[in-house]
Amino acid sequence: MESQKTIKHIFQEYISKSTPIFKNREVLTSEFIPETIQHRNKEINTIASILAPSLKGGRPSNIFIYGLTGTGKTLVSKHITDELEKISKQGNYPIKVLYVNCKMKKISDTEYRLMAELCRLLGYELPATGLPTDYIYQTFFNALDSEKRIVIIILDEIDALVEKIGDEFLYNLTRINQELKNSKISIIGITNDLHFIEILDPRVKSSLREEEVLFFPYNATQLHDILKHRSYYAFYDNVLSDEVIPKCAALAAQEHGDARRALDLLRVAGEIAERMNDDKVTEKHVDLAQEKIDYDRVIESTKSLPKQTKVVLWSILELSNEKNDDIQTGEVYDIYQRKCKEIGLFPLTQRRISDLISELDMTGIINAKVTSLGRYGRTRVIMLNLNESVKEKVKAILNESLVI
Repeated sequence: MESQKTIKHIFQEYISKSTPIFKNREVLTSEFIPETIQHRNKEINTIASILAPSLKGGRPSNIFIYGLTGTGKTLVSKHITDELEKISKQGNYPIKVLYVNCKMKKISDTEYRLMAELCRLLGYELPATGLPTDYIYQTFFNALDSEKRIVIIILDEIDALVEKIGDEFLYNLTRINQELKNSKISIIGITNDLHFIEILDPRVKSSLREEEVLFFPYNATQLHDILKHRSYYAFYDNVLSDEVIPKCAALAAQEHGDARRALDLLRVAGEIAERMNDDKVTEKHVDLAQEKIDYDRVIESTKSLPKQTKVVLWSILELSNEKNDDIQTGEVYDIYQRKCKEIGLFPLTQRRISDLISELDMTGIINAKVTSLGRYGRTRVIMLNLNESVKEKVKAILNESLVI
């Protein structure tokens, strides 16, 4: 009963709050597509020019869009293709856009599920499993060719899909065009991996004949402009202190110009101010937001790590109890081998473990620097980037998942 009263009090207090923070918090999410996209005119014009022939029934070139996280790749792609679909309704050549996020579980983690999802987006519902893959492709082919149109398939985070299922599906999709009588398809691949195209089979590369567009990271000034623009629609007047937007922009600029992180910082800072019943969002709330986002990111990253990488991280955590700033790869490998034996896991080579350490470095959980040992060669010195409370939580997650 007491719990219900408390919940009711929280909700009533929120409703009756006299100085609300948010006008529309959705504006600060990565899903929101603004009417005006700042600092991406060159990229927008390039992609729009490549896709424009579709408005007269021509099949546009396949496009691969490269860039680090939060550089506007998905935003720009959706913005352009939404407009393309609208304009095509005024002419004689309909355009249909199919968007797939390749990191979504149970949507694109197998070739079957990917094709079933593409069929669903064309209005054909298929079971999640159970049918022959050839039948799925034939259903997709029939759905495509059921009317005269251009179909543009956006495969977001395509590198994650290729890593899971290989690149044969790309070859199959591009070859479909040779058989279609009424429709034509074009592919837009979006990836954070700047070397993605290099890992594809030469036969697949040849069939794609793609155009490439590179999205460079935003700088602090550009991030400031983006946040200023969004904040006008997201917050009520005079809610943000003067230092908030510059600080969010500066912090995100340090993280390779990630606009998504800048927007998350601003939104979470506002939510923290709201929960604390403060009338203004200040630098204090931005600091708290950064702590919360970093904590959530590390926890989610740890949970999603492959088992071998979890053992490597567990080994680094074990060593960090003795020394936090001078952990070397060889020491990690010794403990890693012992842990593998303990849990019945086949140990990888030391060179492969070195690769996994590099991958952990990219997540920001650790910091690994190559250091010269003079005539004894080189080694990688590893340091944890976690405070004690996060470290304990990470250790608990690893212990739970690395049981025999």
